[in-house]
Order: sequence, then C-alpha cells, then structure tokens
Amino acid sequence: MFDGLFQPTHLIIIFAIALLVFGPKKLPELGKGLGEGIRALKEGMKDTPPAPTDENKTTENKDTKA
Repeated sequence: MFDGLFQPTHLIIIFAIALLVFGPKKLPELGKGLGEGIRALKEGMKDTPPAPTDENKTTENKDTKA
C-alpha cells in the first residue's frame, strides 16, 4: 500500500512546500523541535515498563477479588 511513498522527488516537493509555508528562518527551528520531540519520545519509551499480558491481568483480578 505504501510502496514508494517517500521517493526522493516526493521528499523534495514536500520540502519545497514546507519552505514556502514556513519560510527559511522558521524551518530550522521546526526541524530542531521535531528532532527533540522524537528524541524525548524514544527516551520515554525506553523508561516505561512493558505492558502486562492477558495472563498477568487475569491473575491480578483473581488476587484482588479474594
């Protein structure tokens, strides 16, 4: 479905539109903010414990009912 979605010509067109919309002065600030956001998201994903499985949920429910 998404084969060939980000070809070089597509990326150039997207960059040109972003340059027209935001201007050359604002574009580096937006890139920096996006990079920091992605970096913070990755760090947050590393720090979180894994989600409990269905097996753990059923045993926790049995323990709380007793």
